[in-house]
Amino acid sequence: MKLSVVILNYNVRYFLELCLKSVQLAITSLDAEIIVIDNNSSDDSCDMMKQLFPEIRCIQNTENVGFSKANNQGAAEAKGEYICFLNPDTVIAEDTFNKLIEFAETKTDLGVLGCRLIDGSGRFLPESKRNIPEIKIASQKLFGNDKGYYANHIGEFEIGAVDVFVGAFMIVKKAVYNNVNGFDEDYFMYGEDIDLSYKILKAGHKNYYYGETSIIHYKGESTNKDKSYAKRFYGAMQLFYKKHFKTNYVIDTLIYFGITLAFLFRKPYQKIETWPDYYYFISSKSSPNSDWMLIKPLELISNYKHINSKSEVIFDANEVSFKQIISDFSFLITKNNTLNFKILPQNSNFIIGSNDSNQQGKVMLLNQN
Repeated sequence: MKLSVVILNYNVRYFLELCLKSVQLAITSLDAEIIVIDNNSSDDSCDMMKQLFPEIRCIQNTENVGFSKANNQGAAEAKGEYICFLNPDTVIAEDTFNKLIEFAETKTDLGVLGCRLIDGSGRFLPESKRNIPEIKIASQKLFGNDKGYYANHIGEFEIGAVDVFVGAFMIVKKAVYNNVNGFDEDYFMYGEDIDLSYKILKAGHKNYYYGETSIIHYKGESTNKDKSYAKRFYGAMQLFYKKHFKTNYVIDTLIYFGITLAFLFRKPYQKIETWPDYYYFISSKSSPNSDWMLIKPLELISNYKHINSKSEVIFDANEVSFKQIISDFSFLITKNNTLNFKILPQNSNFIIGSNDSNQQGKVMLLNQN
């Protein structure tokens, strides 16, 4: 088998459904499998899978064992030569895996392989490619200076060697993954992707960024940007330095003190709710029957020439490919940065999306008539 796609789910039933439908289309021409690990979700994620995806293996944990341990569970079951670790709040283009596996086969030194990520608003996510967060770089980042943290020597649409990738999407050979003992289970959530990328680099491999294919990563669907999130994030950074950059007592104390200060004086996230003035439904079909849409005008269009500002564009995935949707997200936001986007998945009764990568997305259930 060529590829195993391991998806860790926690309470994101609707995003998981969208993700699985995109992944199924993306592995059509590959010898591949999908494995879902559920970390004891309290929603109906597993029931949904039994009903809609009975052919996909779902491993149900009886407790939330964290990101690293759950992904290691999936990797242990994986039969593929390559493993893709994938978040459930992602949408994959139909040709993404084919392009990346074809590229991977040309590299004898392959470590981790990543691609271009955009958020639910169509904006490029700079964490798609990062540098090793050495002490100076990380200290700057903790206090709001991103210079040096992101791998800006490679353009977002380019291909090249990059140090660190985000755990939302990582492809790695199973043999390489096993050789470095997989994700470090000392990390419960956050930091484990940096740790794995760095361990693989130290083992003599090269990590590559492939910017010629893009996916959507809605971000933060399983966690809120609250005090607990911040505490875990900064705690993970402390653990990373203890494991890989520990030098002497004085320097260690200064690092821990700096991380603690960054946590205490972090800028709180301000959630802002906005409502569009218009809705555009990208489909040749009539608009879906939905009470919430009747509040505002709904327009059916076949091209994007006259989209008003402060509008929401809804893509019908029954008719528009995921590759085209991802491309249009990126294109439209450069023309009009006041737009919001949603997707109507194939054969589904909901519309889903996220307007802000720092907050959880929205699901709108449609009437069933």
